[in-house]
Amino acid sequence: MNSTYIRAICFLGVATLLQSCEPSDSNSLSAQSANQSTLFFGARLLIGDGSVIEDGALLTEGSTITAVGAALDLEAPAGVNRVDLRGRTVMPTMIDAHAHLGYEGYTSWGAEHYSRETLIDHLNRYAYYGFSAVFSAGSDPDDLSLRLQAEQRSGDVGGAQFLFAAGMGPPGQGPNDRFLTHALSIQESTGMTVLRGLESPDQARAMAREVAAKGIPFIKIWVDDRGGSQDKLTSELYRPLIDEARQQGLKVFVHQQFASDMPGLLAAGVDGFLHGRLGPELDRELADQIAAAGAFLVPNLGLGELRQERVASDAFMQEIVPQRVVNRLGEAFDQRPPSSAGSDQEQALQESMAHLLAAGVDIVLGTDAGAVPDHFFGYTGHRELEIFVRLGMTPMQAIMAATSRPAQRLGLDELGTLAPGKRADFIVLAENPLMDIRNTRSIASVYQAGRRVDRDALRDNWLAAAAR
Repeated sequence: MNSTYIRAICFLGVATLLQSCEPSDSNSLSAQSANQSTLFFGARLLIGDGSVIEDGALLTEGSTITAVGAALDLEAPAGVNRVDLRGRTVMPTMIDAHAHLGYEGYTSWGAEHYSRETLIDHLNRYAYYGFSAVFSAGSDPDDLSLRLQAEQRSGDVGGAQFLFAAGMGPPGQGPNDRFLTHALSIQESTGMTVLRGLESPDQARAMAREVAAKGIPFIKIWVDDRGGSQDKLTSELYRPLIDEARQQGLKVFVHQQFASDMPGLLAAGVDGFLHGRLGPELDRELADQIAAAGAFLVPNLGLGELRQERVASDAFMQEIVPQRVVNRLGEAFDQRPPSSAGSDQEQALQESMAHLLAAGVDIVLGTDAGAVPDHFFGYTGHRELEIFVRLGMTPMQAIMAATSRPAQRLGLDELGTLAPGKRADFIVLAENPLMDIRNTRSIASVYQAGRRVDRDALRDNWLAAAAR
């Protein structure tokens, strides 16, 4: 079997393309990885919990971090591989806690793209941009998603770790009207459950038990009437659902319509909000309520800024997006009327962010990537961090929102920080993001489970496929 064929197999999903993805059977590759020790030294280490080690060292053995510390203090075993990272910054890989995988085709968007292969492609795109996990929020068919998770656990599929929620709302409702049509189309064509409709308190409890029995640890609910085109899920249904979910050990995340919906959802015991609804309604009193309840919040701001920024001009986005799509996005932006967003709106967003930070609310990175066309995976996470800092976060707070915070909230115990016993997932940056958060874009390399992701090969394959 020649090396070109092996690289193609890796790209199609047997593993995320890795520098070590050479002609070799999986057992020998695993054995090689398990016995390999590597010392990464000389870099600034952003641990992910708010601490920094200047001139640090990171020791890995196979897929695991075994030691972290100052380069002068850390003793490495004889014969260890050494990687000189002087002048660079290392941070944990990131996590997107709100996305919708499977529908984006990078030339068009819709249910026709949804497949195992598309999901793997999206997971690899996340890995390219330095993400080790992504939470797909309530728009995926159960059975296909569970099979893909099993393939990732066995090592047959790489890319970012795939998490998903069982989506619930009023019968036949939930996602935005366009998205809803496509999600229901998948459900009808495959016979697999995508959305569950809640009709009575007893049935809502039964739905929570059904999800728990399937081994799905998350439920996502929609509490939104979509401007009058749908019914809003009532408290008479979401309260028993959340109560039963908690008894079953499940977490419930919510898409809510307004900040005014939050107090009732907090009282019911929701774990987190996937749309922060920052603005005048989200005042300090509400921020204190969120903090007291122990809930997290995803501000989810980048989606609303798609029409305010000419992303087609962004070279970081252009890296893996077909040129004809870049051209289309640029032309569409240029034809739009000027944005009506003003300084009053920006000030309201800044004030809400200040209330959340002062109250100590866990703010978590989430993008809603894939919920609408052209809101691309991985890239949008970096943009979201820039918005966080613009609205008042420090770069360190933004980095924690992308690493340790989502890892804690999604139960990803192996990810989120650089620490002994954690999985060796990290990003090597050419520039320091503490000086400018846009430096998260200066990706020199990405490591997952101790192995370097072959970003060049991924990019070349995507662009070659787009040119055909």
